[in-house]
Order: sequence, then structure tokens, then C-alpha cells
Amino acid sequence: MQSNIHHKKPGRSRQFTTFNQETKQKVVTLEPGQTVTVAESDRPGQISRIWLTLPGWFWPHWEPNRPVDPSILKKVIIRIYWDGMDRPSIEAPVGDFFGIGHSEYRHYLSKYLGMSSGGFYSYFPMPYEKVRIEFQNLHETNATDIFFNANYQELDELPEGSGRFHCLFRTARLEGRDSLMIMEAEGKGHFVGCSLSMQAEQKNYLAYLEAPEHIYLDFEEGSEAAIVGTGLEDYFNGGWYFRDGEFAGELHGVPLKDALRSMITMYRFHEEDAISFERNIRVAFENHWKGGHLLPFWYSSTAYWYQEEASGLRFDLPSAEQLMSQYRIRDVDHQSIP
Repeated sequence: MQSNIHHKKPGRSRQFTTFNQETKQKVVTLEPGQTVTVAESDRPGQISRIWLTLPGWFWPHWEPNRPVDPSILKKVIIRIYWDGMDRPSIEAPVGDFFGIGHSEYRHYLSKYLGMSSGGFYSYFPMPYEKVRIEFQNLHETNATDIFFNANYQELDELPEGSGRFHCLFRTARLEGRDSLMIMEAEGKGHFVGCSLSMQAEQKNYLAYLEAPEHIYLDFEEGSEAAIVGTGLEDYFNGGWYFRDGEFAGELHGVPLKDALRSMITMYRFHEEDAISFERNIRVAFENHWKGGHLLPFWYSSTAYWYQEEASGLRFDLPSAEQLMSQYRIRDVDHQSIP
């Protein structure tokens, strides 16, 4: 994952795009319940950049009567299939995949993912023998448009050791002492980071940040974690519940913090500290505090890793109702959220 900007890239530079050369339309429209493929190739290659945007979460000045619902960021799903697999290796709501799971857009810039003044981007390298990228709209009533571009190098063959990028999405409501699991995978590879959004049921509460990381590597049932930390915000390179607030660094950051409403989003990417595994891996945050100060909370996460071969994800995407199980959503708190 090191930069080689001074080296000429092998292969032929190309771009997947929703721009239609015949009709001159820039977008594909996703009706409620619809799934659309935006990129497909049966030739080897490597995606170097993904960019997209979509309306629906903000007021569109060009169509002032169009309904606005920030949950579109949670209900539009990106899926990527490698090498002819029937199950996706990447599956997540758009907002979560690009780093924020609160049905909320925040301008923030990191090295690998970000939300850039209205756009969403990824610079994770993504090699493949074959690829298919699709979007699905799980919103009950609202259509949306997808603007999409993905730069890639078309290759005669992949370099040896080209791993396949994976992304697992997880979400749930948990009790204070429940284990918060963000990743389980079988195979050989290395874990390169995660994004985690959290919100407590009680307002002005952040004690869920006491749970340190527990990373189980090449383990059997009942094994102890190989890597254990000192606190959840410690894993994300912060301290004291991120006392100085929001920031965006190249490899770690807090793009959203609202202590009164018990909301926070954190990300961390691993380069030199990538975590390797030979057979399997489990990444969780586990709170060992005792007492009545551990209260219920909700979380939404995306974990990112590479494996030697493309693999279908171990967990299915939750239902649209489960996706929206957070306690409060900005600007729609008057609505009944499950």
C-alpha cells in the first residue's frame, strides 16, 4: 500500500463511469427497490480510485419539491463482486463504506476514504481478475441518482500476491457489556482498518468508549485474543473520549462527535501496522467494566481487509429496518425510528 507515484503504471488506464456516451446522461437512476450494475469487466485489472455522489440527503435546489431523507445514505447499498463470485466481497451502505454510519454527511479527508465537499471517495487499491459493481436502493419511497467513476488499470495479468479487498458491514443495538464485533473472516490476509459509528440510548453518555480492541488471530474457539488494547478511543489513537473533538488525519480521525447526543464516528487505517492472519481473524471491542455505568448503545461499522483470494462475506446485510436502528437521526428526530 506504499505510494509509487514516480513509477509508470503497467497496463492501460481506463475508467468505469455512469456517463453514457450515447445519451450523454451522467447518472443512473435507482428507483425504490432497484439494483443497477454500474461497472463490469472480465479482464484483469486494479481499481485505484472510486468516486461517487448522490442526491436525496440534502435539499436539491434544481428540484425544490423533491423529498429529502438523510436515511438514503444508509439505504443505498454498494456491492462489489470479485472474480465471478456469487457473493459480494464488499457490501455496505454508501455512508458507512465511506466512513460515517450516522445517516449524516460530514466533510472529512483521509488517505484512503473521505467525504469531499459533496463527494465520496476511496483510494484503496482493488486488484481483480473479474469485477462487478452494483448499487441497490432499499428506500421505501425515494428514488436517487448515482454519479459514479472508478479509475483502474487494465492488465494482461495481475502481479503475484495481489490480494482481494474486502469490506464487512455490521450494525446492532447492544447492552453495555456486549461484545462489539466488527469483523470475522476465514482465509489468509491482512486487516487494514475500520470505521466505527456509535450512539448511546442515553444522551450525554460516551462510556461505551471504554471497550478495548480484542483481535483474535488464527484462533480456535475459546482462545485468548492475540492483541488487546487499553480502550476503544485508544485504538483510534485518541484519549479521554477524544477530549479535543473532531479531526481528520491521514490514517485516523473523528469526523463526527456530538457528546450531548451521544454520537461519535471514528476511523483508523493500518499501513506498517497492518495485522496479518494465516487462517482466520476476529476483531471486536469488549468492555470489562462492572457496575451500572454500562448502558445500551447502537453501533454501525465497516471493516476493511485483503485476502489472498476473493471470499464471500460471512454475514448477510441486515434488513432495511435493522439498518435504521440508531436511536436518533439529525433533522428527523421527530420521526419514529425503530
